[in-house]
This record gives sequence, C-alpha cells and structure tokens, in this order.
Amino acid sequence: MRGGEILPGYLNLYRNGELARRIERAYACLEDCRLCPRECGVNRLQGKQGFCRVGAKPKVASWNVHPWEEPPISGTHGSGTIFFSGCTGRCLFCQNYPISQLGVGNEVTVERLAEMMLELQRKGCHNINLVTPTHFAPQIMAALPHAIERGLRLPLVYNTSGYETVEALKLLEDVVDIYLPDAKYADDETARRLSGFVGYVEANRAALTEMYRQVGEELVLDDEGIAQRGLIVRHMVLPDGLAGTPKVLRWLAANLSPRVHVSLMDQYFPAHKAVGHPILGRKITTDEYEEALSAFDEAGLENGWRQEHREHG
Repeated sequence: MRGGEILPGYLNLYRNGELARRIERAYACLEDCRLCPRECGVNRLQGKQGFCRVGAKPKVASWNVHPWEEPPISGTHGSGTIFFSGCTGRCLFCQNYPISQLGVGNEVTVERLAEMMLELQRKGCHNINLVTPTHFAPQIMAALPHAIERGLRLPLVYNTSGYETVEALKLLEDVVDIYLPDAKYADDETARRLSGFVGYVEANRAALTEMYRQVGEELVLDDEGIAQRGLIVRHMVLPDGLAGTPKVLRWLAANLSPRVHVSLMDQYFPAHKAVGHPILGRKITTDEYEEALSAFDEAGLENGWRQEHREHG
C-alpha cells in the first residue's frame, strides 16, 4: 500500500509524553531483566549480566549504510544499520558470531547512540535498522528523545531473531515502525539444539502475532516504494529441512495472513561452530531450495521476496 509522507509513530509519542512514560517502564524491566523469554531476572542496572552478556549501557559493534536488505528497506540509498553486541540466542551457524557471541563492540551512552542515528540520517539512509535489538530495547527508547530533539525523522526497523516477549513488544508499539523478525524454526527441540533457544516456537509465534496486531498485514510504502510501516517476516532455509520450512510458512499464512510479506532466504553457509558439522557443514542444495519455493506457494502466501539460488561449488 502506497501513501504520501508518513511520520514515524515515535514522534507523536514524544510530543504527548507517552514516550517518556514508556522509557521509564522499560528501564524498570532492567532491574529484574525479563526482556526476552529467558527471563534471566538479573539487575542489569547494577551491571549484572544474563544470558545476553550485556549490562546497562548499549553496546554497539558497528553502524553504517547497508544496501542488501529487502528492496523496501534498502531502497536506493541504503538502510542505516546499527549492529548491537550480544544476543539472546547461541546459533551454531551464526554469521555474526564475533558480535553476537564473542562480544565484539563498544559500550556507548544513549546520547552517542542517538548521534549514530543522526549520522545515518545525514548519510541519506531510508531508515534506522536496529539489528539484534531485543536486549537493548530500553536503551534504544531512551536514545530517541535526544535524536528527535536534533531532527530524527526516519522510520525505525526492529531487526530481530523473533525471540521476544509480548510484554516487551507492547512497550514498543508505535515506537517501532517496521518489524523485521525471523521465524527460524517449527520445532522447539531443533531450536534448542541449533540455537540454544528455549521454547522458541511458542515465543516466536506469540511475538509475530503481537507485531502483526500492531502494524497489520499491509506494508505501507512511500511514493518511492520505501517501507514506512509494516511487517516483513524472514525465514532462512537450512540444510536437510532443519528449519521446518513448510510448517513455518503454513503457520504464517494461516495464523497471520496470506498477505503478510515473507522473505525466503537462500543465504545459509557454514559459519562458527557449523563448520565441519555433519549436517550444517554445507550450503543448501538446489533441490532443497526448490522445495522451499514450492512450500511458499502451497502455503498460499501472496507477498514477499525469494532469493535467487546459485549452485555452490
């Protein structure tokens, strides 16, 4: 769906004082951290660390213009990505494991985080793309007033593994403009074995349902085809059908909408602990990706993107 200029929702929340109230509630969550389904319960405001291995300050590994997201996200000028350190998962095959699992990055103030957002806006980016943001949701919210006062007007993209709590997502309603979550698995045991997630499927489906409630099935685009609001669900095909692709896609169509935008990803390669793994130690085959494409069609999904498969040597 296309429209004219659409202002980010966080501007209204800032103007009516609701953003300040949300920030206060979000920071209270850090005293007994339950931002993700693990519910570690540590006091991160005192510097204690839970599963994600981060404390009270946001920790950033990099921020830059990224041209390789889905077309409505990267557009012609790129997406302004901010990669946060730490993670609520431990994927054996994580392609960003130095950041997510080894802790590469630097702690910054919320004021500096706001400046990063503004730097990306000055570079002409279409949005601020918050990559692996779950464990820093309060700090991201706290950075917004500083950025808004200095002119931030870009949509916020919440780029996540999809391992979220509904309670935390409700704090982000109208703060986040575009949700970009994964739907990684259809089976809890596989999710635990390959990514260390506990209760992933139930948590992921509840999170996707809440995101859908907040932003609906329509991806709202501006006149240049750049996303301003909506939901794009990503699913990466894994070797040997480990992701449960047909079940994931059927659930999305049946429980969200056949019109929800789904990005079917053929970009798996062995990284981190997957190198040399008996199953994960290879890229997917042409037949495996063709099966995933057929599953997309059979699920009745109407919108999204499919990466072009290339036979790997």
